[in-house]
Order: sequence, then structure tokens, then C-alpha cells
Amino acid sequence: MTLDLIHDRLKHYDSLDKVSEENAIKEIYQEIALAALSRSDFFRVGAFTGGTCLRILHGLHRFSEDLDFVLRDVDLSFDWKPYLHAIEEEFEAFGLTCKAVDRSKADQVVKKAFLKEDSFGQVLKLQHARNRADSQKVVIKFEIDTHRPEGAQFETSTLNYPYPFAVISYDLPSLFAGKCNAILTRTYLKGRDWYDFLWYMRREVPVNLDLLKSSLEQFGLEASLSKSWLVNELSKKITELDWDHARMDVDRFLSDRERRSLDLWGPDLFLSVVERLEGR
Repeated sequence: MTLDLIHDRLKHYDSLDKVSEENAIKEIYQEIALAALSRSDFFRVGAFTGGTCLRILHGLHRFSEDLDFVLRDVDLSFDWKPYLHAIEEEFEAFGLTCKAVDRSKADQVVKKAFLKEDSFGQVLKLQHARNRADSQKVVIKFEIDTHRPEGAQFETSTLNYPYPFAVISYDLPSLFAGKCNAILTRTYLKGRDWYDFLWYMRREVPVNLDLLKSSLEQFGLEASLSKSWLVNELSKKITELDWDHARMDVDRFLSDRERRSLDLWGPDLFLSVVERLEGR
């Protein structure tokens, strides 16, 4: 494996500017990291979740930053280190030097690690020339929940880049439950949550209510969960949001074509969409 494999992949993105090209590079690195995890048998114990899962496995039309996982069985002693070593070796095989660092704390349920690579501007053939003022580093955060909520359903997918490998992930209704949980419990506004919410609704994905209920209970929210309750809680969030801020958050992760839809964002659009959950 050489850098040519990365260059060929990068051409498919046809990036229009430096930001979109950097997003493309990060996504390619995410795929290489996933391949390394698969080779190291990580998916015997863990499963892929979150927005990047939706992007890479299901074609979500926005870029994503982090790699999120859950342990399939509770293990508070989970250690990232052997898997991070496998990731470093994988990148080295491509001619890239990266540093994977474990930032977990013993008392944390969510274990964190970071992958850092600061030479892509020098070693890759880029379409858009970069100068000193431009970002020179790719950073990917890894998070794994070592005490996942009950009720998730899993599925196996096959990816073909950088070579064929298998990934275990939440199924779509379970991913949607995770997104609803994030919307209801996150203490700050993340416009990407609402972009993803529209994606699930357009595809008529049902919410895994069992998983959502146990997720909310982990946050100390005792909910007699029903579709009516969920519609009501989401509607309250929608009426309180700063939609200008939400649009700004998601803008840099979208193509020019996708950005046009942001003009429609506001309470009227989202309230009309949320109402359709009742009929799922």
C-alpha cells in the first residue's frame, strides 16, 4: 500500500476548496482507521455508532469529525492502547506517520483517544495549495461507551476502502435513537444533530424506542416513553433553538448544493417534520 491509494481516493471527492479537501482527507483517514480496527478484531468487542457511522456506512451528505463506538458488553476496564498501535501501523503502511494517544481516565465510562497526523500538507498531492496560515494537522477523536444502554440492535456492513473489511454497527433505528438522545440531552446546540434528524425522517427510519428509553434513563431522565412524548419533547427543543447558530454549525460540513437547504431551516420546517413521527 502506498500514498497512491490515498491520492486516487482523494480525486473522487473533486473538492472545490481547501476546507472541503481537508474534510475529504479526514474522512479517508477515518476509513483507514476503521480498517485497522477491523484487522485488529476490535469489532468482536465494539460497534460503530454516531454521525460518522451514518456518513460512511449509509451515505449521509455531510462530513463528520469523530469516530464513536460502544462496547457490545459492559467492560469498564477497556483499554484503547492495543488498537491504537494497530492504527499507527496501518498508517505507516501507507507512508504516513501518525500518533495515536490514549486520553482515557480510569473512572470514565466513555474512553477517549486521539489520532494526530501533521504532515498531510507536505506528503500528499493536494488540489488546493496550502500556506502557513492553513491547518496542517488532522485530528480524529475516538470515543467508546464502555457501559452502553440496553436495547440496541446490531448489523454487519462491508466497506471496500482501503481494502474489503467488515464493520459491526448499530442498525439505523438504533442510530436514530442515539441521535434523538443527543438532541434531548446535549447541553449545547449542535446543528449537525438536526441535519441528521432530517436525514432519518426523509428515509422514514423508525426510532428504536427501547434503546432511547434506556439511554435517557442513563442520563437520569425517567420517561414513560411513547411517540407522543418524543414528539412533544422534540417540539419544545425546536421552538427554543437559535436556528442561525444551528445553520452556522453545520455549514462547513456540507457541499455547496447541500448548503442551499439551510435557508429553509427554522421552527416551521422542523415542527412539520417532527409531527410525522406519530405515524411511524
